[in-house]
Amino acid sequence: MIIIGIILLAIFILIVLRIRNKKLLETVTKSHRGTKTERQLVLKLLKAGFPSITIFHDLYVKNKDGNYSQIDLVLATKVGIIVFEVKKYSGWIFGNGNHSKWTQVLAYGKQKYYFYNPIFQNKKHIQNLKTTLTEFENIPFFSVVVFFGDCEFRDVSFIPNGSFLTKSSRAIHVVKKIIKDHETVNYKNKRDIVNVLSKAVENGDNHEISEKHVQTIKDMLGEDRIFH
Repeated sequence: MIIIGIILLAIFILIVLRIRNKKLLETVTKSHRGTKTERQLVLKLLKAGFPSITIFHDLYVKNKDGNYSQIDLVLATKVGIIVFEVKKYSGWIFGNGNHSKWTQVLAYGKQKYYFYNPIFQNKKHIQNLKTTLTEFENIPFFSVVVFFGDCEFRDVSFIPNGSFLTKSSRAIHVVKKIIKDHETVNYKNKRDIVNVLSKAVENGDNHEISEKHVQTIKDMLGEDRIFH
């Protein structure tokens, strides 16, 4: 009887925690936006004390060519704008900040998979975001690539200045280090910055824009042009 009571109490606590997390998450984003790992990072930032009004999730920024690039997460801080790229991988990760391809190794070296350098990927996102507002040119930007999942950095090197690579467990530590190590920025027009970032988030609710982004990715990969 005691064991059943303990199990029921544990289930009750779990339900309460899920409800609280859902309500907390909804102060920033919707439960269907982005990926589960992105939403987990949003919760980490909120629970670390970062105000919901400074966190922007699942942004769609229009490029010069008329297409949209999707940015996982942006945090506006007193020292500048932090742009996050969120990944989920298992296995060993090998990569060089100057090389376009990184490697995921599974099954103790028996399986290898290649993926695009996330440092390059996030750098492109920052470049696209900077073009949306003139003031962004005078504000420091920081790139943080966060890896979720059971992965291990085995040989990762040459991470450029202003970029950071971290496992999810140390993501908040990295953010706090960035804020600690840099001087406070003088934002000339906070309202314009908030408006630009908020509009990018709103773009994600536009079905036409999100579909156009998906189609752009498919066209880039060219999977419909491969015949086996």
